[in-house]
Amino acid sequence: MISLSTQRLGAAAAFAVIFAGLTPAASAQAPYPNRNITLVLPFAAGSGTDTTTRLISKEVGIGLGVSMVIENKAGANGSIAASYVARSAPDGYTLFVTTNTTHSANPYLLKTMSYDPIKDFTPIARTGDLPFMLVIHPDIAANSVAELIALAKKDPGKLSYASGSSSASVSGATFARLAGIDMLHVPYKSSPPALTDLIAGRVSMMFIDVPTGLPHVNAKALKALAVTTKRPSALLPHLPTMDQTVKGFDITSWQGWLAPANMPKELVTRLNAEIRKVIERPDIKSQLGERGMEAFSGTPEEFDAFLKEQLVLWEKLITDAGIEKQ
Repeated sequence: MISLSTQRLGAAAAFAVIFAGLTPAASAQAPYPNRNITLVLPFAAGSGTDTTTRLISKEVGIGLGVSMVIENKAGANGSIAASYVARSAPDGYTLFVTTNTTHSANPYLLKTMSYDPIKDFTPIARTGDLPFMLVIHPDIAANSVAELIALAKKDPGKLSYASGSSSASVSGATFARLAGIDMLHVPYKSSPPALTDLIAGRVSMMFIDVPTGLPHVNAKALKALAVTTKRPSALLPHLPTMDQTVKGFDITSWQGWLAPANMPKELVTRLNAEIRKVIERPDIKSQLGERGMEAFSGTPEEFDAFLKEQLVLWEKLITDAGIEKQ
């Protein structure tokens, strides 16, 4: 005869087996997202990408109902961050917010690449452009690009330019080539320390993204001479373009969100919808504009095509500038 206690134990054991079998299925069906999302950035805190991403991600997180955690992984021209994301699971919980540094320029600047900018990532959404501008130390006796070129030609090799990103490095080399001047290149791990040395007068100039450099220009710690885009910037209509003096100069830095390769389409669609919803809000566009970003977005397919076009463009920029792979 089977005792009552034995029957109860058997029933409990059977229930446990059934429950254990159901739990993974229930967990697998939990709606995305159900925990915090990490945004990996290839630049240090205080950079233009960092500043604008914190504003956008906060609102995207509210829309998704989760927190967005920023993780800055600066160094190696953004390769550290890019490689980290490329090796992450494509589950939508580790994303990459980056620029042309990692996904347009690095393939033509670095001898060894630890990631493929196309094959290792899933495009989600482009979020806009971060125009660059040429800024110089106030003690430099120039108030225009033409005057700066004249100074450089008068004393070859005396002036120096700092860079904290591929965009800044390529911009400086392109400027020197097109203007026919000799300048010393001083590379930095990221833009904030480069900016610190420029303000201190240790270097003469740099090309810096508007969000990072504008506060120092407004505070009179730096002088802004021109924007790098061929067309005048709507954010800085008073600044001339580099092309007005240095013909053929046209460099724009873009920003966008990506995920590891092979992320499920339904997750891409969900994230793209939330990002675009935030970017199209007039109040967010205005706030990003105040931070020096021209905000706009589009579909994942449009971003994918854009990424491939930019690889072609940046190969030409870097080749023409005569920059050798490091």
